[in-house]
Amino acid sequence: MNGLSTATEVARTPSDAAWERFVGSEVKPAFFCQWPRVLFAHYGVEREALQRRVPFELELLEGQAVVSLVAFTMRRFHPRWGGRLMEWLARPISTNRFFNVRTYVRHGGEPGVFFMHQWLSHPFCLLTRLPGLRLPWRWGRMQYEHRHETGYVTGSVRGSSAARLIYSATLDTGTEFVSPASGSLAEFCLERYTAFAYRSRTPVVFRIWHQPWPQCPAQFEVEDRGLLTPTGEWFNHPRFLGANYSVGCREVWMGRVRRLEHTEKL
Repeated sequence: MNGLSTATEVARTPSDAAWERFVGSEVKPAFFCQWPRVLFAHYGVEREALQRRVPFELELLEGQAVVSLVAFTMRRFHPRWGGRLMEWLARPISTNRFFNVRTYVRHGGEPGVFFMHQWLSHPFCLLTRLPGLRLPWRWGRMQYEHRHETGYVTGSVRGSSAARLIYSATLDTGTEFVSPASGSLAEFCLERYTAFAYRSRTPVVFRIWHQPWPQCPAQFEVEDRGLLTPTGEWFNHPRFLGANYSVGCREVWMGRVRRLEHTEKL
């Protein structure tokens, strides 16, 4: 597969389960977007130190917590309603580069992610964030050269201070992009369709849906990691687990931020 994800999986996948949850709670998407050319890098970290910073129960992989760095660009963000006119009106904010530090949690039997830190390139998106929604959004300046056709992927992220992160990754040219294998590190980290957060003191959930990530392994290196130093104790002694690169997903469904129902006190 050399293009963006369009094929329907025959076997039941995490994407299938996510579609059922999405339709059950959202009925229809509130927004659409595209996520092309995405790089993921994964680290194993000490559970206890990380759990102190995360208000949801960590989901472990082989007994350890996992933190991932994810670099991508969101394109063609627009509401479901309004057709081409609304998509045109949304063009000023339709493209936004992201760099996030996330970990993996499970709540009420549902797997998801918890964003520990996130940098966005579009300042307007920071100004219009939902009141009281406790997401660690920051403005950042990103330069992404995710040219997998050449076998080489590079990027840099600069925060509001002088701190920065510079990374590079390589992959075999002509590699096949496939859905993550069942039980693999890639499936554990990539195939997540729910984000958990807090709005003031209330736990909330945000669901998305798309076809399974078409991905391949990548060789990943960080040249300057100053941006990550203040992100928490997890970064003191991380163990690199692997990296994945995806050509991306052509159609991403996005729901609304919703209050978690029937939740225990966290």
